[in-house]
Amino acid sequence: MVHPTIQDFTTIGINHWDAPVEIREKFSLNSDKVSLLLEGAAREGINSLFIVSTCNRTELFAQGVTTQELIRLLTTYSRGTLDEFHNYGFELEGERAIQHLFKVATGLDSQILGDLQVVKQVKEAYEFSSSRDMISGELHRLIQHVFRAHKRSRNETSLGHGAATVAYAAVKFAVRTFDNLTNKNILLVGTGKIGKVTCKNLVNLGASKLTLINRTRGRAEFVADKFNLEVADMDQLPDQIADADLIIVATGSSEPVIRPEHMLPSIQNPKFKVMLDLSVPRNIDPKVAALDFVDVANMDMLSDVTDEAYQKREKEVPQVKKIIEDEIGNYMLWLEEQRVVPTIKALTQKFESIREDELSFFKNKIETNDFDKIDNLTRRIVNKLAAYSIEHLRDHHNSDEVTEMVKKMFKLESQNGHD
Repeated sequence: MVHPTIQDFTTIGINHWDAPVEIREKFSLNSDKVSLLLEGAAREGINSLFIVSTCNRTELFAQGVTTQELIRLLTTYSRGTLDEFHNYGFELEGERAIQHLFKVATGLDSQILGDLQVVKQVKEAYEFSSSRDMISGELHRLIQHVFRAHKRSRNETSLGHGAATVAYAAVKFAVRTFDNLTNKNILLVGTGKIGKVTCKNLVNLGASKLTLINRTRGRAEFVADKFNLEVADMDQLPDQIADADLIIVATGSSEPVIRPEHMLPSIQNPKFKVMLDLSVPRNIDPKVAALDFVDVANMDMLSDVTDEAYQKREKEVPQVKKIIEDEIGNYMLWLEEQRVVPTIKALTQKFESIREDELSFFKNKIETNDFDKIDNLTRRIVNKLAAYSIEHLRDHHNSDEVTEMVKKMFKLESQNGHD
């Protein structure tokens, strides 16, 4: 058998480090596109793959798949081209691919260092693929170590203390622009995950003239009721934009929500306004940014590098890297031990087969009502005898000679070609 190794893992993707938002949005995949990609991969015999697609990244993590195959899948099911991927994308193999996954999940690779949201996004991506039987045993085990590293990074360091999210960075951006939000008219379009957190952050920083708009009015009202805010209908969007000093857009729409025609009332009575687009694909048409009285900021303009909390988190990075190194080491040890698992299974099956044969032979030759006790006794004896050989195999999992010796000693047959 060709045993799984660390070299079997690959990852490719587009993220905020090298690709601007106008490129990232081309490679962005909604849940329907992710489903189609996984179905296409399965048809090609790929059975271990999950996809993280957020506002800052679209990345594919896989086992037993070449980076070329992953790139072809991504360009097939997204709007991005092969040339664009080669200009802006990345591809990693083996331990570098695994290290990248750990860095993503712990927030070390995030635009907002220590991002609180990213591990949830990784978990959702993993569970989405798992529900479609697209996660191998080795990848499942790797993910458990990834989640453990994240948990340890929060418990053993202060990386998560004051850690920001995109929503928080957006509000900090607004505060830097206006100094004070108390008297500013603010319009929030979209009350999904990011929208709700943004709303809470705005209120906490003193915003009171805040109006919410959502395609489903009931969702906007649910959030507004918590903070005693105003709600407007989507058809009121142009007038609401005209009245606002700050417009924040965070919806899951694949098309622009604010387009040039929505700006007509604002053009008739222009006043300076800032528009923050927290969505990928972008929800504010790029043409809107051409208006003289409008400053449009997208995801690429958000950062918390000057934030005091960021500087505290940055000091924790070396310790988090040590945790990652530790968990990768534990995983690699487990992976190496899998080399002897088929032999261990064959050994235990051989011992159990001998035990059952002997019990069957004597069953009709002894008169007792305590046969269950005899069954249990023989099982305990066999398990204890087998344990010594199993321990020896695990201790010498890198030695093919030890494995072969155990096979010959107990005359073990190949397990359906698996060893």
